[in-house]
Amino acid sequence: MIIEYDGTGYYGWQRQSGDITIQEVLEENLQRMTSEKVTLHGSSRTDAGVHALHQVAHFRTSSRIPVRNLLLGLNSLIPQNIVVKDLTEVDETFHARYSARSKTYFYRVFNSDVRAALQRNYCWCVFKPLDVGRMAEAASVLKGVHDFSAFCSAQTDVKSPVREVYDARFEREDGFFLRFSIEANGFLRHMVRAIVGTLVDVGKGKFTPMDFQGILESRDRKKAGVTAPPQGLFLAGVKYE
Repeated sequence: MIIEYDGTGYYGWQRQSGDITIQEVLEENLQRMTSEKVTLHGSSRTDAGVHALHQVAHFRTSSRIPVRNLLLGLNSLIPQNIVVKDLTEVDETFHARYSARSKTYFYRVFNSDVRAALQRNYCWCVFKPLDVGRMAEAASVLKGVHDFSAFCSAQTDVKSPVREVYDARFEREDGFFLRFSIEANGFLRHMVRAIVGTLVDVGKGKFTPMDFQGILESRDRKKAGVTAPPQGLFLAGVKYE
């Protein structure tokens, strides 16, 4: 499954007790169609308020409903802020998360002295002028293999904070929008948002690009900037072999 969703109002991807999530909505409607319990495995556990343009997920079913009918039927049942863009059969060895070779996220910042109204759920409004050149210079040091402990939530149980970043860049979009894009073989909890929060401090002049490199090498979360709010973050793509 290739899924696009607006994360506003959802408590993230992963099913949890008492809160509505993307996984829960999809699983319950798949069960309505197939009359069997379905467990959906996603490529990434996006947090509350985070969006996706290209979330990948897989599930097993013994249903004989044709794939096209399953796609159309599911989209007719789920809320308008979620859509399954594609559905296809895959080899039984495929796993949406563990078969992934890289994931790409982007984060949008609205940099103006007046807040955004229509885009408020899809960006972080930063009112102080930002130096995009300095931010881009700092972002370039993220490429390669690093320990990202300085940009990781304390509430994580991963075995290793080391990840390889293939690409990282900050650039201007149209108008007052800035976009940070990053591709890596994996991400830690709140990693992208912590990176963006620190890069915004670089743009404000609080840190230099060299300071940013020092923060990365320190592996100390307390030295980095704030965690950027969730609504500016988008899961943009997942690559497989």
